[in-house]
Amino acid sequence: MRVIRAPAIGKAHELVVQMILEKGWVLRTEDNEATIEFEEVALQVDNPLADPMASPHSRFQQKFLEKYAHDLLNGSASSFEYDYHGRLFDWGERLSTGGQDVHIDQIDYIVNKLRQSPNSRRAIAITWNPVIDEKLADCPCLQLVQCVVRDGRLNMRVIFRSNDMLTAAGANMYALVRLQKSIANQLNIPCGTYTHISLVPHIYYLRDMHDIEPFCGKGTLIRPVMDVCRACGGCGRAEKS
Repeated sequence: MRVIRAPAIGKAHELVVQMILEKGWVLRTEDNEATIEFEEVALQVDNPLADPMASPHSRFQQKFLEKYAHDLLNGSASSFEYDYHGRLFDWGERLSTGGQDVHIDQIDYIVNKLRQSPNSRRAIAITWNPVIDEKLADCPCLQLVQCVVRDGRLNMRVIFRSNDMLTAAGANMYALVRLQKSIANQLNIPCGTYTHISLVPHIYYLRDMHDIEPFCGKGTLIRPVMDVCRACGGCGRAEKS
């Protein structure tokens, strides 16, 4: 597993995208989409509320990120196959126990668990629901959120089974740090570290070609794998090779 330590989530996003573009390999997904994939990666940020919380190279900036975070924390009127707000704040769709439908507010559980036992390692929330997700075409990428209190601060660790690091990871990190801040506020303690683990990080290099160029700088910032350059053709590097 590669580990990237960065002073802010925006910088972490920038560094992981550039690393995948330079060191990754081409892989067609089960849906036949062209990706550059990489090995497991952990992004460690000591001060997740520090600027920049969004990379200047990303097309998703403050207004979009605030809306995305709001929807994760408060829910959205839009209709999706699933949403992270529902999976975290109302887990248990299509499940029942003792004749009652299951509705579990996992974030409330985390807050109460850490209030009662600040040293607990059990303050976790999951998103996967086998009843739904084993047959779902677009199933959750975020799998687990863990919060621990150490040295009087709330540290958050999250695990993604798969993560679109170019267009999704920046918004994912921003919203989850907002969730971290919300939990910390309820516990009356400051935020600590944020660790973002992706088990299969990837970039859709054909679908999202126009989002790649700002991270690449037309070859002035990094030198992507040749498949990316051939697909882009923006700086002529592929023709020179």
